[in-house]
Amino acid sequence: MRRMARSFRLTLLLALACASPAVTRAQEQPGPMELIRKAVENEKANDKKAREYMFGERVETKKKQGNGFKTEVETREVFFLYGDQVKRLIAKDDKPLSEKDAKKEEERIAKIIEKHKNESESDRRKHEEKTQKDREEERKFLDEVAQAYDFKLEEAQNVGGRDAWVISGEPRRDFHPQSKEARILPKIRFKAWIDKEETEWVRVEAEVIDNITFGLFLAKLDRGAHFLLESTRINDEIWLPQHVAVAADARFLFKHIDIMSDITYRDYRKFRTEAKITGVVDSQTPPPPPPQP
Repeated sequence: MRRMARSFRLTLLLALACASPAVTRAQEQPGPMELIRKAVENEKANDKKAREYMFGERVETKKKQGNGFKTEVETREVFFLYGDQVKRLIAKDDKPLSEKDAKKEEERIAKIIEKHKNESESDRRKHEEKTQKDREEERKFLDEVAQAYDFKLEEAQNVGGRDAWVISGEPRRDFHPQSKEARILPKIRFKAWIDKEETEWVRVEAEVIDNITFGLFLAKLDRGAHFLLESTRINDEIWLPQHVAVAADARFLFKHIDIMSDITYRDYRKFRTEAKITGVVDSQTPPPPPPQP
């Protein structure tokens, strides 16, 4: 479910970049192409700067069991090594890992570090080529997003003390997806809040309006699923995720799952390469506290 949420996040972030020109025309701002470029470049800059940070990620998942829900909570410390994101489990159900489990986790991270250190030049080149290919696919996907929606500018609002444009995106009936990834676009409607001053997204709400299947119909996300994405400005230099919430009915193979997932991100700080982790990250870093009710 977390992977699915990340896919939706990418979809909606790309949609925001395309939605911005509609806003600026109404506000008599610079032309569409300039605004698209600015929005895309802003997102690239955020992605690059994000690799300088480490942060806490708390994932609370509720799955329906009988007449109630079973709740599971996992907290991780997230950082980047050699360009890849690494997640270190530090707590379960808001309790630090046992000494035994913590040691296993440190050993797992140490193996990841060792693998990267011993990576051959050929392996690094293949990794770079794959990254470049993924970026090219994202650019192609962006072109389809621009064609997939009718964007409507709504009344501006204040979000977190900052003025924001509000844009709704409704799938176009005449849109014909060209790529496999774009097939989900006609099945999602959304509303986005975009910071006026910096052209950065601060909030996105999305709704699945038709069933979405993945793979060879092995997984299905039912109509009515809701997604909430919120970002915040960190250190007066970068916009990063603050909160993601998912409520959905889904099927994996032949199993039906009624699930709610709430992810909070906090404690952003610059990554310290000299810090220890029994390897990498300060092992004394406490898990982020649970959200206040």
